[in-house]
Amino acid sequence: MTKLERLAQVLENVLAGRLSAVTVDRDEITAEVTASEYLNVAQILRDHEELAFEQLIDLCGVDYAGYGGSRSHAKRFAAVSHLLSLRHNWRLRLRVYADDDEFPVVASVNDIWSSANWFEREAFDFFGIMFEGHPDLRRILTDYGFVGHPFRKDFPVSGFMEMRYDAEQGRVIYQPVTIEPREITPRIVREESYGGARG
Repeated sequence: MTKLERLAQVLENVLAGRLSAVTVDRDEITAEVTASEYLNVAQILRDHEELAFEQLIDLCGVDYAGYGGSRSHAKRFAAVSHLLSLRHNWRLRLRVYADDDEFPVVASVNDIWSSANWFEREAFDFFGIMFEGHPDLRRILTDYGFVGHPFRKDFPVSGFMEMRYDAEQGRVIYQPVTIEPREITPRIVREESYGGARG
């Protein structure tokens, strides 16, 4: 039995009935859990002797709108965590879908793995996923006055306002876009002998 098969078996034994799915693909294992079970499962993944996922090494938001063409996901937003067990030397991807696409909310795992703090803030900032119970859920990379969540698939890619830092005022200011839209036609420069006989 491979290490990956052993981990899948342990997950099934320890978390029987709590996981929505366990998938092994490309030598990686993904466990899916419902939003209502997420916090309990995370606690067990960290504390159970046979699992012992002591470290959360990454957490990100995902917008599945239009993902995979004909393949569709029942829910639009998910939080995906990557966990590491140093004791057993194995890794796990844990995915939880938010129940409501209009106002996505999942529990914060910051009290279980403190490294989740800034990762959850980033997922909130870019995708608008709310992490219930997070101690300081506010934007981390965009400006405090920023409107919207730029990694959502429906976020507009162009607009009419731009922001810049004004040294005289000592703050970020917003102003109408100063760049005129234009069509750029590339200019081709060739040497005189290009394509011809060399002499």
